[in-house]
Amino acid sequence: MLYTQEHQELQRSVKKFIETEINPHVDAWEDAEIFPAHELFKKMGDAGFLGINKPQAYGGMGLDYSFQLAFIEAMGDIRCGGVPMAIGVQTDMATPALARFGSDELRREFLAPTIAGDRVCSIGVSEPGAGSDVASIKTFAKKDGDDYIITGTKMWITSGTQSDWICLLANTSEGAAHKNKTLICVPMKTKGVSVAKKLKKLGMWSSDTAQLYFDEVRVPQRYRIGEEGMGFTYQMQQFQEERLFAAAQWTALDRILRETIAYTRERQAFGQSILDNQYVHFRLAELKTEIEALRALVHDAATKLVAGEDVTMLASMAKLKVGRLGREVADSCLQFWGGMGYVWESNVSRLFRDIRLSSIGGGADEVMLGIISKYMGTLPRR
Repeated sequence: MLYTQEHQELQRSVKKFIETEINPHVDAWEDAEIFPAHELFKKMGDAGFLGINKPQAYGGMGLDYSFQLAFIEAMGDIRCGGVPMAIGVQTDMATPALARFGSDELRREFLAPTIAGDRVCSIGVSEPGAGSDVASIKTFAKKDGDDYIITGTKMWITSGTQSDWICLLANTSEGAAHKNKTLICVPMKTKGVSVAKKLKKLGMWSSDTAQLYFDEVRVPQRYRIGEEGMGFTYQMQQFQEERLFAAAQWTALDRILRETIAYTRERQAFGQSILDNQYVHFRLAELKTEIEALRALVHDAATKLVAGEDVTMLASMAKLKVGRLGREVADSCLQFWGGMGYVWESNVSRLFRDIRLSSIGGGADEVMLGIISKYMGTLPRR
């Protein structure tokens, strides 16, 4: 994918915003294990960053996905993983189905204020007993007149203690597991919604993550996104963009690589810089090659997505690759930083902790391998 001057201008604007509004606060947000989502997202909404590829009728820019990809790649400049992940939930994980399939009324009520940064949203799929196995969720939305009454639990919910509404996947019938699910917009202040606890995680500290309870939560059926029973299909489509979002964070790996080159060039041991050792500069060259291969895969998938093609296999490959390569880059670079890399507040240490989620969230590596195998036609017949 070739970026035009307009793509590059967007990236420059995003990076300037990061330099002034995000990076100066990252360390404090990491220590607090939360960032002020409403405050930050309002600034981002005012700048037009939360609806780049969303319809203009609801406050978006109406641009194609290539501009959204340029935006995501620019976020690799953020010096933590938690903040860009929460931004990604707002733009690429909780809202794509609403933007495509929601009624005009629903999009005006939920999508428009989310694009404006007036509301923070979450995506509610995972549960204590159903993470990557989406078909096994237990949360149920029972019809009662013109309403749904929702009962269940959701787990690992990004921005869960701050969000104003959640794009919730729930069972709406007792039918087949892939045809009985529906996506529903649920305001978080509705009676019966409660935050069970804020979760303390290995990484992604600046992003608040929660377990949520839904105890006979009543919402109107008009809050349903698209057709009833199509929620599983809609969510699988949302996963394409979520997984490309994760893979587009290759730019964070590239940033750490550049920082490692600069550090090893200055660090001296045994009469020469660490970088002067052949193993070190050869290893960094290997990592750069792998990062560039990931970039090419992401851009190939994005090009096909813009063209309207199914990119499930390519997005799954890219998601698989970023998780595994991320661990490799973080571990190798941390080693070259030595004791300074093992210090908690160092950038490479933070990446080491944050990047581990890439092989778990949004579908574990093993799920990605299963999807790829299915598209290759190599899964065993049952």
